[in-house]
Amino acid sequence: MTHEATDEFEAHRPRLFSLAYRMLGSASDAEDVVQDTYLRWSAADPAAVRTPVAWLTKVMTNLCLNRLTSARARRELYVGPWLPEPVLTHAAAADPLGPLETAEQRESVSFALLTLLERLTPAERAVFVLREAFGHSHREIAEAVGVEQAHSRQLLRRAHEQLGRPRRRFDVDERRHREIIERFFAATFDGDVAGLERLLADDVVAWTDGGGRVTAARRPIAGREKVLRYLLGLGARPEAAQVRVGFTEANGAPAAVISAGGTLLAVVVPEISAGRVGAIRTVINPGKLAFAARQLA
Repeated sequence: MTHEATDEFEAHRPRLFSLAYRMLGSASDAEDVVQDTYLRWSAADPAAVRTPVAWLTKVMTNLCLNRLTSARARRELYVGPWLPEPVLTHAAAADPLGPLETAEQRESVSFALLTLLERLTPAERAVFVLREAFGHSHREIAEAVGVEQAHSRQLLRRAHEQLGRPRRRFDVDERRHREIIERFFAATFDGDVAGLERLLADDVVAWTDGGGRVTAARRPIAGREKVLRYLLGLGARPEAAQVRVGFTEANGAPAAVISAGGTLLAVVVPEISAGRVGAIRTVINPGKLAFAARQLA
């Protein structure tokens, strides 16, 4: 492979990772797919590649479709709630998921949306991501996915019907958002019942993804009273006194990273609505923390 061809691929690498992550919800799988795409690029006949970005998008999309098909079967056997692999998106993380300057861009990588995308078939998910997150035309999507343009439009329509939810509204006051999250963790570790009661929404839901590898609730915990008891139980554990809580941004939203002895133990992404915590998504599966741990190193 020529230096020019290598440079051409490297110029597209960040976009390919960003696209693959949205399709797969897994940073490690996205890295693997990007590497597989590179191997195919290195073996390709340059004369057969008229438009590099279109060629790379098509190859990578098909690799993602293959992974999504096998992942659907694996996730049916997944122990407990499934959440995406967290990716840190603060300024020092070099924008691994691309620009997140608008509410729509942040939503495209949010835990809430990536979890909902699990409802879609692989083809629906690919079309949705290519159209909604990257603005591809149906002609380009049809070429990448290997369908007719009319079918691409149909797949997008079905994806919207399956998702069937209003777009998430992000708090515009990020500083206020961060303050609520800091108060939330302080109240949790201090055992501040009254403080937590004020911060938790009536219909709050907590998901914890341990993947069967570490102890975690195997079902979502719903309702303020149940979530309150759950949080107070966590804060009262002896090991809670040894952990360190840091605040950052993950998947385009304020988040907390919990560590002990230099090891990342959890990434917690609380969702704030109307000044209260309406959802708490926590990843403690060690296999899903490797990418974020490397970002923190």
